[in-house]
Amino acid sequence: MANHKSCLKRLRQTKTRTEHNRYYAKTMRNAVRKLRSTTDKDEAAKLLPTVQKMLDKLAKTNIIHANKASNLKSSLALHVKALA
Repeated sequence: MANHKSCLKRLRQTKTRTEHNRYYAKTMRNAVRKLRSTTDKDEAAKLLPTVQKMLDKLAKTNIIHANKASNLKSSLALHVKALA
């Protein structure tokens, strides 16, 4: 366990940031899951821009890696396009 005042503060900050990042990453995963499970093309096309926006914001703030966001956006766009 840390003894320095600054180390104790770093522990508090890290815990807060971890909870914050975990919440947004989980929300993103749920949104991606919801879009992938959608079989209606109109509904999926309506959901796609919001999920893409979410992915861009998370990549911008380094909650997820930029390449992961790009890969997810690409695969989701292909999924929506493939729906009948």
